[in-house]
Amino acid sequence: MRVHRVVIGLLAGLIAGSIVAASSNPTTLRVVGFVAPVGELWVNAIRMTIVPLVVSLLFVAVAERETSEGLGRIGAATVVTFFGLLIFAAIVALLLGPPLIADMKLTTQAAAALRFTATAEAGPNAAKVGQLVGLGAWVTSLVPANVVKAAADGALLPVIVFTFLFALAARHIEQSLRNALVAFFGALANVTTMIVDWIIALAPIGVFALVLAAASKMGVALAGAMAYYVLAISAALVLFALLMYPIATVFGRIPLGWFTRGVLPAQAVALSSSSSLASLPALVEGGRALGMSTPITGFVLPLSVSVFKVATPITWLIGTLFLAKLYGVAVSTTSLVTFAITAVALSLTIPGVPQGAQLLLAPLLVSYGIPPEGVALLIAADTIPDLFGTMTNVTGDLVVAAVVARQDVAELVDEAASSSDA
Repeated sequence: MRVHRVVIGLLAGLIAGSIVAASSNPTTLRVVGFVAPVGELWVNAIRMTIVPLVVSLLFVAVAERETSEGLGRIGAATVVTFFGLLIFAAIVALLLGPPLIADMKLTTQAAAALRFTATAEAGPNAAKVGQLVGLGAWVTSLVPANVVKAAADGALLPVIVFTFLFALAARHIEQSLRNALVAFFGALANVTTMIVDWIIALAPIGVFALVLAAASKMGVALAGAMAYYVLAISAALVLFALLMYPIATVFGRIPLGWFTRGVLPAQAVALSSSSSLASLPALVEGGRALGMSTPITGFVLPLSVSVFKVATPITWLIGTLFLAKLYGVAVSTTSLVTFAITAVALSLTIPGVPQGAQLLLAPLLVSYGIPPEGVALLIAADTIPDLFGTMTNVTGDLVVAAVVARQDVAELVDEAASSSDA
């Protein structure tokens, strides 16, 4: 992917959309209406490739290996890295959240208006919260009764579980049959990758259309306090994403410039589509460009995209502090630390539904004396923070892969150094 073209598309869409939002001209709004479907078609085209890409890469990664020792090491390293980054995110949230919200100016009139809005919009959200599955149901859903339906519903984690078991079973059948399956899924991976390359080549157009449509709708003014919250949480997410770069450099042994180029296309897709899943093909391409092996691009990245939401501790903590100030609830330091630990523990079980993170937050607020209907405000203001949260999650996905694949990347760096010396 030509990174500079994607960046140009992103900036052009943002500038053009902002102009449209500021002008509110009916003609330009109609033009945006014609352009918007182009971005949706592009995202749908990316989503179309995700299941065959994940299934084929994961099968080859698992079935090709003669022993499970390597897979066990990769799996353990992945889980440890997940929690390491989540704890780091919680620490950053604890350091940034209180001073950011303490500086927020909230008048009595603004607080009353926001509370009224939250109460008015709380009904539908309460119904959605009641429909959330518990931990037991979430664990049960990992083994799908119908894997085809799970794939059609976009439930990637159950598909990964089935494919992993299928590939493990393939390692115990006759060698010639296993080789045939590996050859088939290898060919499927190559064909799907070719399609992804064609789609990614259109990224500047797709990103421009998506960002244009999103930016043109951001002309709706937020109240001062809500605008401050949106800016504060977005800034915290961007800062944390940048703080993860040194982790990829130090623990993943990736030169900073290499990692920046490798992750930027996936970040552009995340910022324009607000979908970690849609960013997966670009992540796989970035991982390959960084020298990561098939077990990393075929196993670690799909798993990370499915369950790893490193932005959760930051969004939950700052959102809770905002609501606590709005409703005049004092939250102690001990409570904040407890809440951060809870965010780390629950982040891997966030339901794959729109605003799933905010909906899961609602029941937790009650234990801190904060009215759960305040979540309606967080959802209403979620458009911009969700873009940056997705971008942060995608960055974390590649950081995890970099740390787990540090040996693969180190060899590539050594080869590049040797070539430059020669």
